[in-house]
Amino acid sequence: MDVIIQGFIYSFAPAHLALVILGAFIGILMGALPGISSAMGIVLLLPFTFAMDGITAIAFLIASMCGATFGGSITSILFATPGTPDSVMTVLDGYPMHKQGKGGKALGLAVSASVIGGLVSCVFMLFLSLPLSRAALQFASAEYAALAVLGIAAISGLGSSGSQIKTLISGCIGITLAMVGSDAVAGILRFDFGSMVLLTGIHFVPVMIGAFALSEVFSKATEKANKTQDMSVTKTVKVEFMKWAEFWRYKWVMLRASIIGMGIGILPGVGSTISSVLAYGDAVRSSKTPEKFGSGMSEGVIAPELATSASIGGSLIPTMTLGIPGGGTTAVILGAFVLHGMRPGPMLLTLQPTLLYIVFISMFIANVLLFVGGIYGVKLFAQVSRLPYYIQGSIIITLCFVGTFAQGNNLNNVWIMLVAGIFGYFMKKYGFSVAGLVLGIILGPLIEQSFRQMLIITGGSWSGVFFRPIAGPIFLAGFVLLLFPQIKALYGTFSGKKGKEAN
Repeated sequence: MDVIIQGFIYSFAPAHLALVILGAFIGILMGALPGISSAMGIVLLLPFTFAMDGITAIAFLIASMCGATFGGSITSILFATPGTPDSVMTVLDGYPMHKQGKGGKALGLAVSASVIGGLVSCVFMLFLSLPLSRAALQFASAEYAALAVLGIAAISGLGSSGSQIKTLISGCIGITLAMVGSDAVAGILRFDFGSMVLLTGIHFVPVMIGAFALSEVFSKATEKANKTQDMSVTKTVKVEFMKWAEFWRYKWVMLRASIIGMGIGILPGVGSTISSVLAYGDAVRSSKTPEKFGSGMSEGVIAPELATSASIGGSLIPTMTLGIPGGGTTAVILGAFVLHGMRPGPMLLTLQPTLLYIVFISMFIANVLLFVGGIYGVKLFAQVSRLPYYIQGSIIITLCFVGTFAQGNNLNNVWIMLVAGIFGYFMKKYGFSVAGLVLGIILGPLIEQSFRQMLIITGGSWSGVFFRPIAGPIFLAGFVLLLFPQIKALYGTFSGKKGKEAN
């Protein structure tokens, strides 16, 4: 009990509290800027923590990570420009809601879901850190490969059979692009065609920015839309938080998204992108109107945002208790621990028992502050959305170039972004899935590396992989997801025939 009291006293000290608040607001801004991912933002903030106390520095960085998680949804909803890879799924229904004049509602649902997911992850992190960390150690390369396949299957099995095939093709193209450059296992160059641009591979950030944001600008430039109608839609952007009736209506969606987010987040090295994909897929399959997803469904915003936020607490569990980063951002935070003289692992909580409670309380404060930060952050970006689209488009293109170049200060990424923008434009035009392409290139390295490691361990044998107690059921779930539209169609056909025979 004394440890908890000390944690509260430390967390509400004026200097510590002020830095947590500052970190949350900076995180929102970082997340909203395309190309400045939460991991890159934490790297940029790391030098500023050298003058801070170690525990305060960690709390500051974690608050920034919480803010960035929501910040990515702002530009996703208002401009179809994912601020972070985790907000890719939010574009699918968030941006259509904005085009229908419900952008404020979509943003309100996003910030509400982010706060709920963050608070849930805080509670889980406080009480279940050690047991869940030990469970995560049971995952090997086969299980990670199965999870990556499940992520691709989840996004490909959402629509009808026709759209499923196109989405699956898009995902395969993304996986192929992820293989360009040096082989992660053997170090052999492939698919570079002797080009210096492709020598280092194709990073997902330029592809994500180009395929989503730049292609949308191209689409807007080519369509003959009514400008006055566009202006009337953008002027109605006002945040509308989730109401109690909506909370009760979507309670099961939120519960499942919380479990998915925490479960995936705790797995070392997986990251939160898969959790947003699986939560979105779960929301579609559990809906009575799955065909409406992609046209502005509230569940399509709530599920991925809540799962992404819940995965933050999950990813911090192995980072703090085992010294194994749960994702890219927590890998940077792990470095911050070491820089400030703290060695994450089982002994950390023994030597500094108040640390877990301070981090828990600071995360709690940061998530509550998202309500306030969400309002002001949205107001800032809403001013841009009120401008005529030729000005909006110019701003979006500028952000695309700046965000892409910031990824390694490499001009080659800008060329890749331009090509991805043109390619994404034609994909949208002919009904292919841009989200499938981006998710393919994000999950591709995990799929390839996990499968290669798995085959090395088993001596090239596939026989025992599908019978592993954890990997087997995950592979089976992915297979079911791939066949889900066909099974549903057959069931509908059989039910229709049976009904006619009864009549």
